Amino acid sequence: MKLQINFFLILVFLFNSVLYSQIAETDSISHYNNLANANIKTNKYKDAFLFTQKAIDYAQEHSNTTDQAIQTAKLGKLYYNLKKYDDAIEKLTESINLFKSISPTAEYAKAFYYLGLSHIKDSNFTAAKISIYKSAEISKALQIKDNDDLIILQKAIIDRVTKKPDLASVRLNSIISKPDTPNFLDTKAEALFQMGLIEEQKNLNNLALSYFNKALNLNAKNQNLEQKSNILLAISRTYEKMLDKSNAYSYLKLHLNLKENIAISNNEKLGINDYETFKENQRKLTLARTEKKKKDQERTDKFSRLINYLSIALIAILSLLSFSLYKNNNIKKKTNLLLQEKNNELIIAKEKAEKASNARAEFLSTVSHELRTPLNAINGITHLLLEEKPKKSQLHYLSSLQYSGNYLTAFINDILEINKIDSNKIELEHIHFNLKKLLEDIRNSLIEIATKNKNEFILDFDSQIPNNLIGDPIRLSQIFMNLINNALKFTKNGKVSIVAKLKSLEDQAAIVSFEIKDTGIGIPEEKLESVFESFSQGSTEINRKYGGTGLGLTIVKKLINLLGSEIHLKSNVGEGSAFSFDLKLTTAKDQIELKPQNEITFDLSKIKGKNILVVEDNKINQMITKRMLENREIHCEVIDNGEEAIEVIKNNKFDLVLMDVHLPGINGTIATQEIRKFDTTTPIIAMTAISLNENREMLLSFGMNDVITKPFIPNDFYLILSKHLAN
Repeated sequence: MKLQINFFLILVFLFNSVLYSQIAETDSISHYNNLANANIKTNKYKDAFLFTQKAIDYAQEHSNTTDQAIQTAKLGKLYYNLKKYDDAIEKLTESINLFKSISPTAEYAKAFYYLGLSHIKDSNFTAAKISIYKSAEISKALQIKDNDDLIILQKAIIDRVTKKPDLASVRLNSIISKPDTPNFLDTKAEALFQMGLIEEQKNLNNLALSYFNKALNLNAKNQNLEQKSNILLAISRTYEKMLDKSNAYSYLKLHLNLKENIAISNNEKLGINDYETFKENQRKLTLARTEKKKKDQERTDKFSRLINYLSIALIAILSLLSFSLYKNNNIKKKTNLLLQEKNNELIIAKEKAEKASNARAEFLSTVSHELRTPLNAINGITHLLLEEKPKKSQLHYLSSLQYSGNYLTAFINDILEINKIDSNKIELEHIHFNLKKLLEDIRNSLIEIATKNKNEFILDFDSQIPNNLIGDPIRLSQIFMNLINNALKFTKNGKVSIVAKLKSLEDQAAIVSFEIKDTGIGIPEEKLESVFESFSQGSTEINRKYGGTGLGLTIVKKLINLLGSEIHLKSNVGEGSAFSFDLKLTTAKDQIELKPQNEITFDLSKIKGKNILVVEDNKINQMITKRMLENREIHCEVIDNGEEAIEVIKNNKFDLVLMDVHLPGINGTIATQEIRKFDTTTPIIAMTAISLNENREMLLSFGMNDVITKPFIPNDFYLILSKHLAN
């Protein structure tokens, strides 16, 4: 019987262990610590305090001294961050006493370090020195070097305050002499600030001001608002000593504004009421623990009397627990099955969302494609009417119609471009190009807009940037054309600058920093994010006054992201805007001299009398194309299907073929393939209202020599014809 009871006790222990392990998944130090960290990141310090205290309580309940010490130190750091220095000293001292009972760790050294910082803020420099030196001693014993500069900085601050400026200067200069790194900026800025305070104490105001300004410049990179506030106050104080009241007042005003913002931020992190509530809860918790210990002792006494009764009831309890375990397993299986079903539902929902996205892209592509054919008719007829010397009373209407057609063409092109990017239809090129030449060409093409708005138009190009780079000049041109066009459009009687600076050059990688700056109308702060959204232009008034589709910046952002970078925007209303981004470009191994291409010009004498076959099924487009060719004294024959085009070209000689891609029966691409089987020399130019799934390379692969996109610009149309007819 005794053996059976012992066996049952072991089973009960194992069963409780299983239950405990399941509970521990949600009720553990790691769980509370993760919740606390998540709330710190979102500035919810009330909840961060709550979960840190729960972690401490949990560690204490389970006699885990190490975690109790770490979490208590963490609570002290939270108090320090919120400037509750007395509370921070109390908790950090409590954690250090806990650390003393275990082997020294990095957290032990950090606890002494933050205790020293708290004493410095509390102006107890004797206690601060003891804590900082103790932190240094533990770090040295554990060979921890990450905090060496921070410890040297705090030693220097203590030396400065305790009237040891020479020793403080030596320590500070050891920090200042080190190179700038992202994680080191805050420490170095503080060192420069402390050097300024030392020089200020010596009444060397100019030297102090130099250190303060250097500290302020470094601070601008790390955005430590508390540090910035102190530097601004010191600069104001120094200017006041130098009797420069204007600068003293300016910097004092900046200091007070920043200090007010910091105070508001701290209050938002943890309000006064929240803090007092937390302290009151801690007091109640301490009383509850005392009461709990008393009750626990009473329970222990009772337990010794009840142990005999439990032995008798053990078999019944074991049966119940076994039944509970069985039910728990069944529930677990059902839960897993339910989770699997939900997971399948999520997969189906994801597939539906992807289909909807593809359908949207296809819809927009189809709409933009279908709009191009009638728009080609509008633009073409407008061009023909303008060439026929209309009346002065009609000229205004035709010009307005031409402008509207061009605007709608640009709008459709932008929609298709965004669809291509979103649908991953764009393939980046990696070809040789000259960045300076590209920017100069863009500047020359837009100089007329700059002159019209009386703007100074500057290209600031770094001579260190290599001449021969490898990248995608077409996408770069799209980005710069959109940004510079906007800058010139929204700036009048001002200045627009294109800046390209070499940021770094290692091996075959050149990182180039670009910035497009203007002194135009600027963008309100609340619109800085939304201007990159589709159809956004800052305000309705701007749209009415300046026009535009609101898609340019959307395309710019998407293209820059596609090139592996991000665009940044700084702007003030009435002062202008600055768009900046960095791009990583590959330098060419061999210095390849890029020869400038000869510009193709329209020469009537070279194409006059040529014979062209037009394959087009749309009657209006037939009429427009034929009239535009005849106006330039070019003979043309019109056919409306691909099958007949093949037979006509077999039996006749043409100087060039204009082939519509979308034809009844066999389409233009298949017709071109058939023609190339017996005629490989006659130029065939594709005419297409290009869609999402079409591109220039795909059309050329069928044997076509070039592509004219509907609706086409008449001058571009003639230039492409000249290029191929002249040959």
